Amino acid sequence: MATHARADQDYADVEVTVLPRYAVQLPFELPLPVDFVPEQPETWPRVTGRTEYVGGRLLYMPPCGDEQQAVATDIVTELNVWRRQHGEFFVGGNEAGMMLGGDVRGADAAVWRRADVLPLTGGFPRTAPVLAVEVAGREDTVEALEQKARWYLDHGVEMVWIAIPRTRTLRVLRRDGAREHGAGEQLPSHPSLPGFSPRVEDLFSQLPPRSSP
Repeated sequence: MATHARADQDYADVEVTVLPRYAVQLPFELPLPVDFVPEQPETWPRVTGRTEYVGGRLLYMPPCGDEQQAVATDIVTELNVWRRQHGEFFVGGNEAGMMLGGDVRGADAAVWRRADVLPLTGGFPRTAPVLAVEVAGREDTVEALEQKARWYLDHGVEMVWIAIPRTRTLRVLRRDGAREHGAGEQLPSHPSLPGFSPRVEDLFSQLPPRSSP
């Protein structure tokens, strides 16, 4: 049974218990506010970090670290520069929310067909994006991100990227399989994102050069 909290709960005035990091499995579940309505962002609890609503559970992850936010920004930059020449698309970032099949997930970046998100409402798009991007942070495992990628694909997303700062590699997942790309490669253009073919290293351009082994 789900636990509940006040709708205006910001978790700043509750009793704090300190646990060692190894004792906490992320993401972890937060109590649902008593008047929580998933499709209404104003009913979500105020927390410092990232939340998603999946399978009736409100899940929490801590804020992005420096590598994760740098790569997410690089990817959104490349997508938005491309979008300026392709006005039929809409690029979202900053935990781009979407409500699909009753769940609410947030991607580090996403691309929709513009017609699918207009008119803008201030809420969560109800149509699957063409592309969803996840950037691996310190608390993420590639296996967990691949599980999230399967959720995206099962809910109509055409293509998912998993960017891995540690290895400077990008996994591209589609329903017909997956492929990994690394430094020196240029991503092949996909028919759903015409003309978008960035170099892999440009997606990690803010990270310092990797040290030699």
